[in-house]
Amino acid sequence: MHSNRITIASLLVAMGIIFGDIGTSPLYVLKAIIGTQPINEMLVLGGLSCVLWTLTLQTTIKYVILTLRADNHGEGGIFALYALLKRMKKKWLLIPAIIGGATLLADGLITPPISVASAIEGLRVISPEIKTIPIIVGILFLLFFIQQFGTNVVGKFFGPVMLIWFSMLAILGVSSITSDVSVLKALNPYYAYDLLVHYPKGFWLLGAVFLATTGAEALYSDLGHCGKKNIRAAWIFVKSALILNYFGQGAWLLKHNGELLNDVNPFYSLMPTWFIPVGVIIATAATIVASQALISGSFTLINEAMRLNLWPKVRIKYPTIVKGQLFIPSINWLLCFGCIGVILYFKESSHMEAAYGLSIVVTMIMTTILLINFLIMKRYSAFIIYPLLAIYLTIEFSFLAANLSKFSHGGWVTLVIATVLISVMTIWYRARKIMDQYVEFVPLEKHLPLIEELSNDPTIEKYATHLVYLTSAKKNEEIEAKIVHSLLKRRPKKADVYWFVHLDVTDEPHTHEYSVHKIVPDKIIRINIKLGFRDIPAINKYFRTIVTALEANKEINIMSRYESLSKNQITGDFKFIVMKKYLSIENDLPFFQKLILDGYFFLKRFSLSEEKGFGLDTSNVKVEHVPMIIMAAKDSNIRRVE
Repeated sequence: MHSNRITIASLLVAMGIIFGDIGTSPLYVLKAIIGTQPINEMLVLGGLSCVLWTLTLQTTIKYVILTLRADNHGEGGIFALYALLKRMKKKWLLIPAIIGGATLLADGLITPPISVASAIEGLRVISPEIKTIPIIVGILFLLFFIQQFGTNVVGKFFGPVMLIWFSMLAILGVSSITSDVSVLKALNPYYAYDLLVHYPKGFWLLGAVFLATTGAEALYSDLGHCGKKNIRAAWIFVKSALILNYFGQGAWLLKHNGELLNDVNPFYSLMPTWFIPVGVIIATAATIVASQALISGSFTLINEAMRLNLWPKVRIKYPTIVKGQLFIPSINWLLCFGCIGVILYFKESSHMEAAYGLSIVVTMIMTTILLINFLIMKRYSAFIIYPLLAIYLTIEFSFLAANLSKFSHGGWVTLVIATVLISVMTIWYRARKIMDQYVEFVPLEKHLPLIEELSNDPTIEKYATHLVYLTSAKKNEEIEAKIVHSLLKRRPKKADVYWFVHLDVTDEPHTHEYSVHKIVPDKIIRINIKLGFRDIPAINKYFRTIVTALEANKEINIMSRYESLSKNQITGDFKFIVMKKYLSIENDLPFFQKLILDGYFFLKRFSLSEEKGFGLDTSNVKVEHVPMIIMAAKDSNIRRVE
């Protein structure tokens, strides 16, 4: 768990992990606002004022002050917020959670390319003919390649790199502002109003303005790394540096009134010529840090989605001993080739600006909906809740409307990706709900005498000393009918001790609890394990720990029951039984349910197997395939003839 105390070290961590995405926005925001239009005072001052008040209203007030209050035991992010709200019993809240999570993941395909491209394109100031695409692709591939080795060593440099970056932003900004202090007029929100209302097509410039706050959602997602107090304290310095740099770029632009930017980036124009190579290196390092934070955030998001039953099980690795650091190979390489595809398709950061922001504004709208429900749950006054809802939905739908103008210019890319992700999450969740409705549970007590007789029957060959079933039955006194069928009918499974293990995922991010119920002492035992939605369900590891503790307390004898092994104190063998469902051809399902279940079993082909997903030792696992008959087809009209 992070420390919520404000220290120099924790502030550095906050700068390195939390603010990477939003911190690299000066590389492209004002360039995007000016675009192909001639530079003029109304455009520059209005654009700066919009950026300032967007960072104030959207990032500072909504996220840094309000949304950080919605922490789930110190963890943040849209799925953590949804898990916090599940106790409200509002099923429809799952919809904004799924949409928000999917669009946030889709945004991960364009943030690294646009950030790295904007940094590397600074080399053109030195050599206009330089080919930047191979360099960008190389950096991105290397960044994704090193994920498998862990980033704890590189991570130590994140804070110092971003400290240098933000210090550079502030210094460059101040040195430029002193040459034309008239740019400070943009502090007045009137200039933002004037641009949006009176400038030709001024409202549509909000699509470019929005790029200044795209990292705000990542700020909330990374709450668990260093705590809200450190984020809020670090934001004072970060926001100051950002505003100073934006206004510095504005001062430079005012000097070139009436000119076209063409391929000139006002960010690099603030630098003395001799400093540009150093500036490009610092900018590249900062964009790598920003990309790294987003990649790690994507891994965490997918892990949470799996625990909340919103994503197929995929393989997770732990490259280092650092708590919370994980690596998901399938997601890593999907992001890698997706990012490289984005670079090859758009080629220039200026082209990517047209696609950037559309998906993340959808995420922000979904977060607003969930946040308002959090405030309702916490019984905030209606005089606070509804004005906030009106203000932020007005702001964010305005940003959405402006960003929709980007749809045909590349915005469709992230929306298509988000739609695919939404479909996967919806299919996986709905299919599990449909199947859960048709799982048959039976009273365990009714079958206890027969199970005990089976265990003591000398005519049946012993299947295992300890036989372990994973059960979804939430009540201790119930068991699935399919497990009874497996035990007694499919092939009678004689064992000395029967274990039933139930996993329950809680709405808290980190929970490590278990309870033991001795249904028949030393014969039939049930273990309930509770894990948080951010915890990995390593059932094999937890089960081994629990059994060791039970033996130490002399609550269970795990020694082998074979005479030759028992006298030599050899531990008995454990065998896990995993029931794997498949959709039977005997089903006669309604169209919608058939579509959902067909999609589910198609996705299941690419997901991790049940035994690997639960971290079981596959050498001790028996997989039994069970036909799933939800709605049996009508009896055939076949008849007997002589």
